[in-house]
Amino acid sequence: MSDLPSVHPARRPAPTAGELRNDVWLAGALFVAAVISTALGSVAGVYGADANAGMQWALLYSLGLTAPLAVRRRFPELVVIAIAVVFFMGVTFRIPDLYVSNIAMFIAMYTVGAWVDDRRRAMWVRVGVIIAMFVWLLVNMFQAAIDPSDDSLSKAGLFSPFAAMMLIQLLVNAGFFGGAYYMGDRAYAAAMSRAALEERTRELEREREVTAAQAVALDRVRIARELHDVVAHHVSAMGVQAGAARAVLDRDPDAARTALLGVESSARSALVELRQLLETLRTSGGDAEAAGSTVHLSALTDLVAHANDNGLPTTLTIVGDPVELPELVQVNVFRVAQEALTNARRHGGPDAAADVRLRYAPDAVELEVVNTGRAVAAPMRPGLGLVGMRERAAASGGELEAAPRARGGFLVRLRVPLAVRAEAVGA
Repeated sequence: MSDLPSVHPARRPAPTAGELRNDVWLAGALFVAAVISTALGSVAGVYGADANAGMQWALLYSLGLTAPLAVRRRFPELVVIAIAVVFFMGVTFRIPDLYVSNIAMFIAMYTVGAWVDDRRRAMWVRVGVIIAMFVWLLVNMFQAAIDPSDDSLSKAGLFSPFAAMMLIQLLVNAGFFGGAYYMGDRAYAAAMSRAALEERTRELEREREVTAAQAVALDRVRIARELHDVVAHHVSAMGVQAGAARAVLDRDPDAARTALLGVESSARSALVELRQLLETLRTSGGDAEAAGSTVHLSALTDLVAHANDNGLPTTLTIVGDPVELPELVQVNVFRVAQEALTNARRHGGPDAAADVRLRYAPDAVELEVVNTGRAVAAPMRPGLGLVGMRERAAASGGELEAAPRARGGFLVRLRVPLAVRAEAVGA
């Protein structure tokens, strides 16, 4: 996870249709609550004789206070300013509501912090509203302090009941606006974190799909390479044997029969290898590792014997003490030797001979296949056989040299460092 690039969405995801519908329902519910609150406040005598108890004003105030909340996520800055103005007008004209107006103001302030992507603008809008509200509060407090007719609370002493009430109002408003500011910012940060997590999840899903597609492509390459090696080797031998049988069919039926038996044997061997390959491909998970591959270096002797039986005199020399190699390295070394002998039989001519040498050096394992025969020009475009050998060398962490010899024939040399082998085993 630490290697993945960090994902920071530039914008908060837009509100869903369900969220927008919920805003309408919220505005409607608060409108009803505001009407009831205003009616009850009028009965309870809020603001005393100065209260504006007209029902038409209560309905107008309730509508102006709550209707903007229906579009609060679409236009959060305009909504908070509109509600602040209506709140100011309600208190100025003594509309007897003490609760719903505060709830609407809190929701509007919270919405600006939670939904405005331009964080600087969100900050200045909220700070502007807060400053305006506190200036208004301080002006009202000053007017109440100098009003000689207001004797509801004693103003005598440094910490009089009047001063205590003013301090309570300051603290309550500070907590009210501070809480709305903080909770809005936290909601925005949480939404952005969720958006980043969802984007990361989508990226991981895309990477998983790409990785799966790459794995399928690599598996197809591996299957094609195995099929090429199996089919090319045996079909080449069958072609040589069938040609020999045709040449001696009339004058030496026994030799033709022997050659045809070789064709049959090669066909059976090809079918066995193909069946083993398909069983290996069908095995899943840890069973595939237990089942192993279809070929190993231990079958190199049989490969050389098969080449001798099919008209290509071949010798095998093993130099050094054999060491345990990973299965992948064994399969690739064997297939390179098989492909080299197939090419020698196909292109070397009737007098071709081959020499296979497997060397276990202290720091590497080397395979060298040299064949005599007619000179072969370096191909302008390598065939599938050479491409497959180079891919197998790269898959084993080694290097391959394949080139015509100056005096005729071809040389294939594969070298796989044992350090790579040790790392592969340790992994």
